[in-house]
Amino acid sequence: MWADVQFYSAAAIVIIAAILGVGLTLITLPGTWAMILVALVCKAWQPQLIEWWVLGVCVGLALLGEIVEFFASAAGSRRAGGSRSGAFGSVLGALAGALAGTVFLAFLPIIGTIIGAVAGAGLGAALAERGVAQRTWAESYKSGQGAAIGRAASIVIKGAVAGVMAVMLCVDAVWN
Repeated sequence: MWADVQFYSAAAIVIIAAILGVGLTLITLPGTWAMILVALVCKAWQPQLIEWWVLGVCVGLALLGEIVEFFASAAGSRRAGGSRSGAFGSVLGALAGALAGTVFLAFLPIIGTIIGAVAGAGLGAALAERGVAQRTWAESYKSGQGAAIGRAASIVIKGAVAGVMAVMLCVDAVWN
């Protein structure tokens, strides 16, 4: 009886963490890694709860999401005709913008980080195109716009990856 209570408690914790992880990911926080960490702790507590291969696939998906998030603004800048410096500027701008959005848009919790990351990617690419690559304002704007769109798309893509991970963890926790 007590073993069943512990098992179902661990499963409930994994399910709650999976749902919260998706939400955290959508606001550009490390929700995918939080899901994995909670699942690992619950697996240590209840070894039969989640299969190792499910955790392995989730780690792979989380890594894929990180790669997409890191390079999406650069890819958006390059796709819009930006140079290598614009792509690099978009990555730096996204990081700086997320931090600035969190600090300076504190009156818009969560949204400030997202707005900052997207705007920062665009601004970073545009400034690098104009200042380093000596592009025209029109070309710089186009590159910045591509970077911002890429960064926004990465948030959606990483959220979808987190959703897939959450479904996998929940199904495996309940199925066992």
